[in-house]
Amino acid sequence: MSESRWNENGDLVGLIKTLPALYFTAQKIVTKMKLKYPFVLIHISTVVLILAESSRPPFACDSSHPLTKSYPFCKPTLPINQRVQDLISRLTLDEKISQLVNSAPPIPRLGIPEYEWWSEALHGVAYFPGLHTGMSLNGTIQSATSFPQVILTAASFDAVGREARAIYNAGQATGMTFWAPNINIFRDPRWGRGQETPGEDPVVTGKYAVSFVRGIQGDTFEGGKLGHHLQASACCKHFTAYDLDNWKGVNRFVFNAKVSLQDLADTYMPPFRSCIEEGKASGIMCAYNRVNGVPNCADYNLLSKTARAQWGFDGYITSDCDAVSIIHEEQGYAKLPEDAVADVLKAGMDVNCGNYLKNYTKSAVVKRKLPISEIDRALHNLFSVRMRLGLFDGNPLQQPFGKIGPDQVCSQEHQNLALEAARNSIVLLKNTYRVLPFSKAKTTSLAVIGPNANSAKTLLGNYAGIPCKTVTPLQGLQRYVKDIRYHPGCNAVNCSYALTDQAVKVAKGAEYVVLVMGLDQTQEREELDRVDLVLSPKQQNLISTLARAAKNPVVLVLLSGGPVDISFAKNDKHIGSILWAGYPGEAGGLALAEIIFGDHNPGGRLPVTWYPQSFVKVPMTDMRMRPEPSSGYPGRTYRFYQGQKVFEFGYGLSYSNYSYEFLPVAQNKVYLNHQIKSPKAELENSNALKHVPVSELGTELCSKRIPVTVRAQNHGDMAGRHPLLLFVRSAKAGNGRPEKQLVGFQSVILNAGERADVEFELSPCEHLSTVNEDGLMVIEEGSHLLSIEDKESEITVIL
Repeated sequence: MSESRWNENGDLVGLIKTLPALYFTAQKIVTKMKLKYPFVLIHISTVVLILAESSRPPFACDSSHPLTKSYPFCKPTLPINQRVQDLISRLTLDEKISQLVNSAPPIPRLGIPEYEWWSEALHGVAYFPGLHTGMSLNGTIQSATSFPQVILTAASFDAVGREARAIYNAGQATGMTFWAPNINIFRDPRWGRGQETPGEDPVVTGKYAVSFVRGIQGDTFEGGKLGHHLQASACCKHFTAYDLDNWKGVNRFVFNAKVSLQDLADTYMPPFRSCIEEGKASGIMCAYNRVNGVPNCADYNLLSKTARAQWGFDGYITSDCDAVSIIHEEQGYAKLPEDAVADVLKAGMDVNCGNYLKNYTKSAVVKRKLPISEIDRALHNLFSVRMRLGLFDGNPLQQPFGKIGPDQVCSQEHQNLALEAARNSIVLLKNTYRVLPFSKAKTTSLAVIGPNANSAKTLLGNYAGIPCKTVTPLQGLQRYVKDIRYHPGCNAVNCSYALTDQAVKVAKGAEYVVLVMGLDQTQEREELDRVDLVLSPKQQNLISTLARAAKNPVVLVLLSGGPVDISFAKNDKHIGSILWAGYPGEAGGLALAEIIFGDHNPGGRLPVTWYPQSFVKVPMTDMRMRPEPSSGYPGRTYRFYQGQKVFEFGYGLSYSNYSYEFLPVAQNKVYLNHQIKSPKAELENSNALKHVPVSELGTELCSKRIPVTVRAQNHGDMAGRHPLLLFVRSAKAGNGRPEKQLVGFQSVILNAGERADVEFELSPCEHLSTVNEDGLMVIEEGSHLLSIEDKESEITVIL
């Protein structure tokens, strides 16, 4: 209980009077039972103390436990490895096994409370098993800031981490391990969970992962002084090549992703490597699917050799929920349940979301399929993370993160962040005749029509908690125009029942029309992949009908996680502007209104390619990234796709026009000859197509940075936050090389007429290399062209 809850005299009666509901109850009890007032209050005070005790965060090594002081695992001054070894040595086999599942029970004899490994914080703290709404003296925390869905933004991670710790400190959580971020590549536009990811580019996804993990785990807390201590624990998922849920009868539980070494190395694995090596994530989740025949959670090469040995991962690895059971029950990879348990623990997995390890680990030991040393190895990783979270150091409220209180949940600062994230991420796709922004002074009436126009739920996307508050698009626009006419247009986003005539009447009666359409979680989500890339026929027809009926060109707002083929709207002269808003979070409606009425200059860029409907002919099960022209396979993502596009990756308009100019590059030649470590490598690569494996280059070149400066100027009459995307491509096309590759991105805020020089740094080994068919990074001789929009600058690699 916080000392601040007591009055100065420690008077229990005074405390009770600070709690009106309890005080009122006490008075009723006194009246009804004719008991003496102080007697009742003393007993109610006892209840209050019990409630206060239950509201404190759970932790081990409580000083009130009689043996705590004698346990080495309770001594924060000792190294964590030593403390964990001591703890494990005290556990029975049954106690050890009980800790291998996500809902780990308490170990009362050692004073260790229960722990729930599963909590969610994809784009704000969400209520899952590790978080609960309990009772507390000042009212439970009922909500948390809901930021835009991941596909729309890559910001605000510090805030999420602090709100997570605040909820734990309030006694409303039994776990501080959050199973986010989702850093799978948004490979196929039909994937229902693509909305959870930062998009289709490995560089963006990797940088997102690093920012998310550092924010959640608290690397920035007090200037990063806390070292190995964790504010909360982030978990990068789903490892690896997981991007199909349920498509035409193929589900994620049985899917065998056939992936080349080349695609693994340059597409599927880089975000996880960044997450571990740069972000220092304390958790990884292995995915349901198999990769080239081997279940991810049973893949020793993936979990132990790659993640731990090569990348230096030292956290815990969890299965996705019930991923261990399906190895035997659905995939048939393991003959017996005990084989599945042995396979995953020997591979390097540590905790099972589900009960398979709880049910079958002991029999696996008895049958000599599993040595106890593998159980101890897993427990070492699990308890190490719990200790890094400060849960074995005494009362967490007296630890470094203990002062993060309920006032930081849904704080005005965090709600402002949610609004800013939505503002900066919404993408302007069309603005013919400069329909937008509307004039705040001259717009007399507005029709707002569409099934998503007044839906608070749609704004949030999946894996959302309870938001602090929501502003729908309709509510946001009502702040700007008094004369608002609203109509849903359809019963739902699938428009199975369209109210076209009524909606047309509303549209005709207003000066301007805003249509808020798109998708929602009934169309795309976990366990639901799309089979089409278009809006439902009735919704599309409603949009076109309303556009023709309106007095002026209409504004179309799309809420969706995945891309949509809206060629009909792109080419419709009656549709003046199109905005894509993703699922913009609790403040999304206000952000949209600010953009529509010019209080914010849009600058968002698309994180995925928008494909035409014809792309659905490509099987979703085909994992190849690179095209195969002979068979008609077009490839995937902007890096390799060779088909038609509705909109390009990185596309986005502004109310301002911008120009770009590369300033002269001082170091526009890279010499490799004297950098090669092995003379044999130079000899082998002295053929017509010269290339050198990055592994054969010395640290001098790979640590080198080439400065590149781009001058950007705002030629508009509005200030704007403008993202600059720097790409590189080889002058030699084909041979599995990307069409182009993003190597850097920065945002610059420019006032009207202002210009600025933006600096990028290129690493030759990282940014001028490609992956060969064997999965090896190589640098090829020849020209490499840097580009921003239509401007290019050349760097030459000389061997």
